[in-house]
Amino acid sequence: MAAFALVAAPGVHADAALDKALANSGNWAAQAGDEYNQRYSKLSQITDKNVNKLQVAWTFSTGVLRGHEGSPLVIDGVMYIHSPFPNKVFAVDLDTQKILWKYEPKQDPAVIPQMCCDTVNRGLAFGDGKILLQQADTNLIALDAKTGKLVWSVKNGDPKLGAVNSNAPHVFKDKVVTGISGGEWGVRGFLAAYNLKDGTLAWKGYSVGPDAEMLIEPGKTTTWEDGKVTPVKKDSSLSTWKGDQWKIGGGTTWGWYSYDRALNQVFYGTGNPSTWNPSQRPGDNKWSMSIWSRDLDTGKVKWVYQMTPFDEWDFDGINEMILADINVKGKPTKALVHFDRNGFGYTLDRTNGALLVAEKYDPAVNWATHVDMKTGRPQVVAKYSTAQNGPDVNTKGICPAALGSKDQQPAAFNPKTGLFYIPTNHVCMDYEPFAVDYTAGQPYVGATLAMYPAPNSHGGMGNFTVWDAGAGKIVWSKPEKFSVWSGALTTAGDVLFYGTLEGYLKAVSLKDGKELWKFKTPSGIIGNVFSYMHKGKQYVGVYSGIGGWAGIGMAAGLEKDSDGLGAVGGYKDLASYTELGGSLTVFALSE
Repeated sequence: MAAFALVAAPGVHADAALDKALANSGNWAAQAGDEYNQRYSKLSQITDKNVNKLQVAWTFSTGVLRGHEGSPLVIDGVMYIHSPFPNKVFAVDLDTQKILWKYEPKQDPAVIPQMCCDTVNRGLAFGDGKILLQQADTNLIALDAKTGKLVWSVKNGDPKLGAVNSNAPHVFKDKVVTGISGGEWGVRGFLAAYNLKDGTLAWKGYSVGPDAEMLIEPGKTTTWEDGKVTPVKKDSSLSTWKGDQWKIGGGTTWGWYSYDRALNQVFYGTGNPSTWNPSQRPGDNKWSMSIWSRDLDTGKVKWVYQMTPFDEWDFDGINEMILADINVKGKPTKALVHFDRNGFGYTLDRTNGALLVAEKYDPAVNWATHVDMKTGRPQVVAKYSTAQNGPDVNTKGICPAALGSKDQQPAAFNPKTGLFYIPTNHVCMDYEPFAVDYTAGQPYVGATLAMYPAPNSHGGMGNFTVWDAGAGKIVWSKPEKFSVWSGALTTAGDVLFYGTLEGYLKAVSLKDGKELWKFKTPSGIIGNVFSYMHKGKQYVGVYSGIGGWAGIGMAAGLEKDSDGLGAVGGYKDLASYTELGGSLTVFALSE
């Protein structure tokens, strides 16, 4: 359905090493397995008929006891494994599981308290014979894939101001694309592209501020307005901020990025505006909370669409953009599908940013009744408006909680079914904003939160949900005790894999979610399931290592319910089901 994803458009100087690696379905050469963020494996040796014969093939400990997000890369018989801070990298021979080389950066531990929601790292990238690592201290590192030796290094931000990195870098064509974290420190977000050959900066586009610094071209860049694709006006961001608040305005970019070669466009989302107290930043706060399309070569913005204007709930818009060619309301469409933290599943025409579908993918969502398709704006329910209720007022019963109906844990698309497979949170919150002063390098939050399972529901904190993005409807949903914080994987063998916070890797039927197999790994799973083939045998693997925002209480030893921006209290029962860990478990069919 999206087979041309790996075919370079005429005149595009793609990276030959990456193209070769991506073309081999036995590899896992990018964090999503492809450039479209589909998380679909073409391997079919493991099927819904034999998946119950999976057993452990081998394991690997990273030696780090914090949250393990992302997945390894597999390229031509070598697996590249990463860890949370201090961001170790291992190259492992798949024949012998021998460590071919190891890279362990010496980072200042002062970076750790600057990371809002655990010391996670979402993975490595590959291109031009290099392994790319985005360190927590913002240094972007290129290592020789064969030797592990440093090829180049560039500094991407200033940790002393709260700018850190947790995202995976992405290699598209001849560029390494990366973002920045630190929205809870008043960091002004941006997306940056560095030249793969030598690490020099190709371009940098900010999320908020002057047009020139965002690389927005008034009159050329478009947005969705009045029911149609409309040119963006001059000062589209500055006019929506009070004074100079945009300079510490957030809109950070720590999620996942996708790329359409035919369009030569990079797609990604921006996060929350700073601070979490909305009364201190009146206005729509553009272009935080937005979906972006940028030209890969120049960074210029083709189109941008804001999902949650004047965010009052920390519904970061950073979740992945999945590119798929599907029927939308009966019409073949080059679609972009995005499951936002705010609880709405969006389908847009990726060629021009036209809004096609915006519907709730969790029925518990209550902060807005619906998205007005003409304006593109959610219709906010006054009772759940933290801005309207004001500072120092505890607004109760908001669904979803700040960590969203889905956080960064990536969904998957299966081209055989045309459906999307979403790991979700089923969590609500109480939210009390308060006035906060900005001090460079210090947290700049301004809200106290409490989280709990969605009331009057199945009692758990998660669902695994299957979605028809063309119609905006749930196909089926499977309840889970805790949030599903693992990236999903679907395969040509008609199996859906995902992990749970208790530590189970599960294989379920694509058709109805029926459980086909499960295995309890050493720790809770917040990593992304991946698959590869070696010497004619298909393998499936996943990191286990509890942490991330949901598991921050265990990962960082926090005990107060309000710690971890409210997650500690919400997920305190996790400690009865799992323990800290840091390992990779790889499975194959029994002989």
